Amino acid sequence: MPNGIGERFAQAVADKDARALEALLTPDIDFRAMTPRRFWEATSAAAVVHDIIFGKWFTVTDHIEASEVVGTSTIADCHRVGYRLRLTNSTGSFVVEQQAYFGVVDGRIGWLRIMCSGFRRRSDSTGLGAGETR
Repeated sequence: MPNGIGERFAQAVADKDARALEALLTPDIDFRAMTPRRFWEATSAAAVVHDIIFGKWFTVTDHIEASEVVGTSTIADCHRVGYRLRLTNSTGSFVVEQQAYFGVVDGRIGWLRIMCSGFRRRSDSTGLGAGETR
């Protein structure tokens, strides 16, 4: 995987680091994602980062406690990173898992597809979910 870009992407999401995340994406990124209740599309790095990922998915009230890179791989010219986040907010404790598939253009992510589990309520200290809220 080019320069660990998948791991850096996952870490920027976990750190809620908008500047680092935007720097990983081409300005005119081709973005699509699916969460349990909605499909998402955007054509700019700013929209992906500020309007979707940190505007709707993980807001200022969501405190990410821990992150885990589940795995990375490459399939021809397609890269994949999976990651799991444990977080809390005013409604409880949750776990979220995302799988991201992407293509790299000039060292940055040029297209990105994300599949998300949604916020799953943590039922115990293992972080395994018991129900969904987002």
